[in-house]
Amino acid sequence: MQAQDWDARYAEQRQWSAEPNALVAELVGVLPPGTAVDLAAGEGRHALWLAGRGWRVTAVDFSATGLARGRERPGAERVTWVTADVLTWAAPPDSLDLVLVAYLHLPEEEAVSLLRRAVGWLRLGGRLLVLGHDVDNVAHGVGGPQDPAILHSVSRLAPVAELLDVERLEQVHREVPAGTALDTLLWGRRRARTVVPRR
Repeated sequence: MQAQDWDARYAEQRQWSAEPNALVAELVGVLPPGTAVDLAAGEGRHALWLAGRGWRVTAVDFSATGLARGRERPGAERVTWVTADVLTWAAPPDSLDLVLVAYLHLPEEEAVSLLRRAVGWLRLGGRLLVLGHDVDNVAHGVGGPQDPAILHSVSRLAPVAELLDVERLEQVHREVPAGTALDTLLWGRRRARTVVPRR
């Protein structure tokens, strides 16, 4: 979908809950605050949650309408809102403690390229959290995009995981009203002496 398609969806109604994803909250909630970016932030639910916990956070999305919804929420002044395509936006190298990428779905080559670049934005020890619909969700899960070409899997994220000290790289279950959805989770730290792409 293009930016104008998401603008139309966000203009029609709120797309996501105001609360963070439960797994994101579980993993990130124990970390000390630092500097973070929420890529494909949409309405900013994770960015706002992070800011409320003391993080310095930038929310990046190509939908100006989605970000405008986030700016209307309490605490929005603590977030830096950036309307940009995540495929061309970049943070300075070695500048972040957390890169959060929740439910961004791109063709495999584009996704891997972006995520490998994102590792380079992390300080040593900084964390990358990628969470999104797993490709098996099409056949065995509930909801979500139905195009296997843009969905995650453990094997598809392996080229990103090789740049990290990985704590979790796995398929996870998420209970939703209609049943069980299948997601892929990558959770790891930037390790020393990792050579990562700068573009």
